[in-house]
Amino acid sequence: MIILGIILLLIGYFTGLSILYTIGGILVVVGIVLWILGAVGRPVGGRKVWF
Repeated sequence: MIILGIILLLIGYFTGLSILYTIGGILVVVGIVLWILGAVGRPVGGRKVWF
């Protein structure tokens, strides 16, 4: 999710499409929050481990 957000941020920045830039930023923030929650051992979405 973080990688997809960064790609959308870059595409939105270079093409001038603000919607891609906004969606990319949201995906990056949500991805980082989920990554931190998973790293501290807190279950995300009712599961502690994703396979």
